[in-house]
Amino acid sequence: MVRTGPIHTGWLTRAALGAALACASPCVLAQGVGPVPTPAQLEEGAREVREGAVTPPDYADPAMWSAGPEGPGPAGALPQGATPNTADPGVAVFYVHPTTFLSQEDDWTQDPADAEANRWTDESVVQRQASAFSACCEIWSPRYRAASANALRSRPHTDAAYALAYTDVERAFDWFLEHIGEGRPFILAGHSQGGKHVGDLLEKKVAGTPLQERLVAAYIVGINIAEAEVPLRFGSVPVCDHADQTGCLVQWNAILAGTKLDPIVSAYEKSFTDIYGAQPGQQMVCVNPVTFERSQPSSLSAQAKGVVPGSPGFGPMKPLRKGVVAARCERGMLVVYPAPGLGLEPLPGTGVMHYHDIGLFWADIRVNARLRAQRWLATHR
Repeated sequence: MVRTGPIHTGWLTRAALGAALACASPCVLAQGVGPVPTPAQLEEGAREVREGAVTPPDYADPAMWSAGPEGPGPAGALPQGATPNTADPGVAVFYVHPTTFLSQEDDWTQDPADAEANRWTDESVVQRQASAFSACCEIWSPRYRAASANALRSRPHTDAAYALAYTDVERAFDWFLEHIGEGRPFILAGHSQGGKHVGDLLEKKVAGTPLQERLVAAYIVGINIAEAEVPLRFGSVPVCDHADQTGCLVQWNAILAGTKLDPIVSAYEKSFTDIYGAQPGQQMVCVNPVTFERSQPSSLSAQAKGVVPGSPGFGPMKPLRKGVVAARCERGMLVVYPAPGLGLEPLPGTGVMHYHDIGLFWADIRVNARLRAQRWLATHR
């Protein structure tokens, strides 16, 4: 039986959250809880992940897309009062959803055909996140055998579950490229687990290949990418310095003002230094998603274009609230000051606003993605 609920990240306990925050993007978003597994335990965990996984999804089947071949799906639903886009966007977005399978014991990966999990994915996540790209892009969002919440809590299984999930994401991306039209520009976008997979796609399939020329931007949200990691992994794909820049990436992690930054910043930076060693640039990338200008790391509430209020859940989104969140990048984290009454809660027992990394800036992302898409089209055609 699938369990769904307000926590779609799979970070269900403070211990699991601590593990999740302790891993840089080249590894996994959460390494699980407990001692470091032995090679034998890792081998056994990988076997259990393989044997427990369902058949890989067939991306020629429209049912294997939350949004895609037969229309925008839930990503076409907008907050009340938001204006639909009526023009041909000219650009496609490949959006990868975060962890949405809150599994029972021994379920390590999501079944892409599970109706209950898919409803949660569609209405609570894709509708609230991918829809932010509706003004610029035709939205495609695959279903995939995502690592489950249980895999996030079990160190012997986490790496294997993420690796298996990535094989689906990569095949879906290949199918996407074959069917959006030859030479069509695209945006990569993902949050949390989806952000990890999008980062891996950028590194393995796009950066340094002919596809890089078609990249409008990559929105890799809710994971931890260090400044020095960007050239090491993505080569000539830089962090976006300007709001209208193309062929670049943005990243942020929202945290409630007043939360102690030291534990999270230290964990993030240690995850980088454990892999690459101590060096300049181990601070995480933070691009303020209101200004989208690296030279403007702070923004006032009056600048914010629109928040999606309320916690993730089923049903339609509430009306956008304009001018209700200030934000500033500090030590690689995006410190946010939301107005009272928005119904936006941090992860339990923390100040981490992971649920709302995109919803806090829904209208700002929408405007920015359209700006980048228009700039790409104006300079390439």
